[in-house]
Amino acid sequence: MNFELVNNPNNFVLTAARKKISLGRVAAKFWHRLAFECELWQQGLSYVAGVDEAGCGPLAGPVVAAAVVFPKGWGKTGLPSKFRGLNDSKQLTEEEREKFFERIVSHPEVRFAIASVDAETIDRINIRQAAWRGMHLALDQLQPRAEHVLVDGLRIKWLPYRQTPLVQGDARSYSIAAASVLAKVTRDRAMRELDRQFPGYGFAEHKGYSTPQHFAAIEKLGACAIHRKSFSPLKPKEPELF
Repeated sequence: MNFELVNNPNNFVLTAARKKISLGRVAAKFWHRLAFECELWQQGLSYVAGVDEAGCGPLAGPVVAAAVVFPKGWGKTGLPSKFRGLNDSKQLTEEEREKFFERIVSHPEVRFAIASVDAETIDRINIRQAAWRGMHLALDQLQPRAEHVLVDGLRIKWLPYRQTPLVQGDARSYSIAAASVLAKVTRDRAMRELDRQFPGYGFAEHKGYSTPQHFAAIEKLGACAIHRKSFSPLKPKEPELF
């Protein structure tokens, strides 16, 4: 205990005030990433979903999308303390992602859904369309149906949901951040399983991304069933006309 604070009530009051201000700033930080959800809840909506995907860039494996709906009551109580630190999955360590994954899927008031689109479909319809399809599939699994969707990135014109597109939304909205974590962890787990099915490529380590290890494996073994044949350098070269 600080002796000066005990014997100087003015200092104690000042310190307490500073502590209150500091806590207020922390609370404001956590409230800020619920701002979009809160605005929609205040308009009378109950089911606001955040959606995001993982796996647009890799040369192999599925693209995975997730949708997460937080309870409307959090608009009054704020984010539960165990969710503080939740962020864009790319800003978290693997350990942190796994921790938040378990907390999200085990919370009785949080609704979520996850969907994946395989490499064959990606090659057929292109990666952006595949990612959007994954988001649509995830949203369609939610019960009750989402009344509004916070989308990470640009507006999805054909998505049959009212939506708000948010560039870098996974760092601006907690529900989008939660969706990014579910999508990323689910995809990473899938790639570890696919590594056992297709040994030698190192999928468990690089998750299908364009690493020197991955390029070396493709050079040695050729493409396998889960490679995206429409992606360079796997895409067949156009024959020269002359």
